Amino acid sequence: MYRIIDGKAISAAVKEAVKTEVAQLKEKGITTGLAVIIVGEDPASKVYVSNKKKACEALGMISREYALPENTTEDELISLIEKLNSDKEINGILCQLPLPKHINEKKVIDSIIPEKDVDAFHPQNVGKIMIGDYDFVPCTPAGIMEMLKYENIDVSGKRCVVIGRSNIVGKPMAMLLLHKNGTVTVCHSKTENLKEICREADILVAAVGRANFVTADMVKEGAVVIDVGMNRVDGKLCGDVDFDSVKDKTSAITPVPGGVGPMTIAMLMKNTLTAAKKQNNI
Repeated sequence: MYRIIDGKAISAAVKEAVKTEVAQLKEKGITTGLAVIIVGEDPASKVYVSNKKKACEALGMISREYALPENTTEDELISLIEKLNSDKEINGILCQLPLPKHINEKKVIDSIIPEKDVDAFHPQNVGKIMIGDYDFVPCTPAGIMEMLKYENIDVSGKRCVVIGRSNIVGKPMAMLLLHKNGTVTVCHSKTENLKEICREADILVAAVGRANFVTADMVKEGAVVIDVGMNRVDGKLCGDVDFDSVKDKTSAITPVPGGVGPMTIAMLMKNTLTAAKKQNNI
């Protein structure tokens, strides 16, 4: 019988722990602050930014939102980031992606100092994840590792398959599983014999961005299935895993919505707290 991995409950526990530490820092005269920058009018981005702001306020953090018009230049955006880099009240800086096409995302990411890069996209932080000596991890993979820990799912010695090789989820996810002694295979659009490889997984992470891509014939009996997908089909939110056909083959599975999604913002809050502690030598 499978069990549902409840991202809402786990994220609430993470946030509560962060809230306690934020309050303890405040007692020492140390505030915790996050700046979120959004450029343009992308509706999904606006929702994400609003949710991040609410989470900050609920946990007692300073939240600053910078909503810039679509025609903001790359230089103007980088100039704002440079000001925030030296702003003592701000511990974490997040620039909501995607950016308008005339702005070079790599240049923007590189302009955030690594100590305030709470998304962990800066090349220096990416390199630290590679060698296993990191302060921050991209929020979605970090949230997945937190879920596995919370559910007492041991990664060590397990066959782990990650479908997707993005810099935001797939690659860092593979490294984190590797650091926990998993035997990791990363699959992608050019992978041959994908179904056979997936069927060997004790832990299967689907981060491919295609609705209901993972079907029951791709899942090993008793596997743990983590669904990172956020897709809309006929207006309804669904994941990369065909939940109804897959669930009975698993020992544990994340739903969409209510699985990995809530963990992402919780881990952003945790990264911001980590940044505040590091910057104050705590």
